[in-house]
Amino acid sequence: MLKQFCLLVILFVVFKTAVCQDIHWSQFNDNQLFQNPGQAGHFDGDYRFIANYRDQWRSVTIPYNTFSMSTDAKFKRWGAGLLMFHDQAGDGTFRTIEVQGNLSRSIKLTKDSSHVFRPGLNIGMNHRQINWNQLYFDSQYNGYIFDQSLPTNENYQSDRKTNISIGTGFIYEWRQSDRFKIIAGAGAFNLNQPNQGFYNQQIERDVRYNGFVKGTFKLNERWDIIPSFQYFQQGVYREFILGSSGKFYLPSSKGIYRAFYAGAWYRTKDAGYLILGYDYKDFFVGVSYDVNFSKLVPASNNRGGLEIAVRYIIRKFKPKNIIHRVCPDYI
Repeated sequence: MLKQFCLLVILFVVFKTAVCQDIHWSQFNDNQLFQNPGQAGHFDGDYRFIANYRDQWRSVTIPYNTFSMSTDAKFKRWGAGLLMFHDQAGDGTFRTIEVQGNLSRSIKLTKDSSHVFRPGLNIGMNHRQINWNQLYFDSQYNGYIFDQSLPTNENYQSDRKTNISIGTGFIYEWRQSDRFKIIAGAGAFNLNQPNQGFYNQQIERDVRYNGFVKGTFKLNERWDIIPSFQYFQQGVYREFILGSSGKFYLPSSKGIYRAFYAGAWYRTKDAGYLILGYDYKDFFVGVSYDVNFSKLVPASNNRGGLEIAVRYIIRKFKPKNIIHRVCPDYI
């Protein structure tokens, strides 16, 4: 009984953290619109589609499931994108649905476009709801078990909340070539700090600050190394992720581009994880798995989360601009 009670305390702490914080991703390099609105339209192609799925803490309780979809496009120097995600966590079926619009503009700092600055704007609608009937409260513990027939003594106002969030950010890119470049960015989200409380008192959603740096460096004809790190802060919560992937260019078959990725990452005081990825033409799929190292280990048994990322880019066919010359009549 003591072990079960301790586990409930741990889950309560985790639940309180989930209520106050935004979602996070291990494959942050493959969820660009969530990372920074300046990333909208920042890719080689015309239209980009990305899907992300995360299944976390299955060994602890009802797993935390997060699904995200995004699409973006570029129009000359402008980039526009739409992101939607659905997150469901814990025994109370705590659900978050968010839709975000992103707009960015490319500003060339040099004539050869080797230095580019992209500011971006993010506006989103956030909806959260919870099923109170599926949760236990301390007043329902009768000394032996949790009895749901006992009153909760909780004075909550509602079981759902919808609000608007505003964010902004920028990225800077220095590019020598496709295989030698550095991208850095910073952003701030929930700038208006909307009220997200279910109780009578106002509970503001903390501003989420994000910063990242990513590089691509050619080692030889077959290998690139792609190190990166990301830091974000929201209220009392901090997350720092550091790691690197190696990219191996597979021998081309009939001129078809193919590449394989493998990397290792560390999220401080929380988890380490491995990433595998594969490029085929304009299609990419990545898979990662977290191994938990935090204080949740007694409940998690080191099991963290499975995450999948899928990306597809569409390129318009651009016919060559052929200049026709009119021959003289005498030829």
